[in-house]
Amino acid sequence: MSDSIDIQLKKGALELCVLALLHRRESYAYEIASTLSERVGMGEGTIYPLMRRLQTEGLVTTRLEESASGPPRKYYRLSPAGEAAYAARQREWRDFVTAVDRLMEGLS
Repeated sequence: MSDSIDIQLKKGALELCVLALLHRRESYAYEIASTLSERVGMGEGTIYPLMRRLQTEGLVTTRLEESASGPPRKYYRLSPAGEAAYAARQREWRDFVTAVDRLMEGLS
């Protein structure tokens, strides 16, 4: 896969991946970034602006927790609107993947 297609696919799926991680449990941005870097090869720099946008849009709520290893950590958790957005995006993703699979298999 060419690098530009790979990057665009990952960027398009990034929000869904973050919502999926937060659907499972609350987390802080560095932990989310590390998980995405490890599992799908996404760079850290893309996470922080996304987390701010999700917060601005009301899809996540935050809380600060003291950390023994540095400054307080901002933990994110899905809001009720975030849970609804996750469910909707998950359905959209599954429909999209099914449509692409059908195209590749030559089905209509």
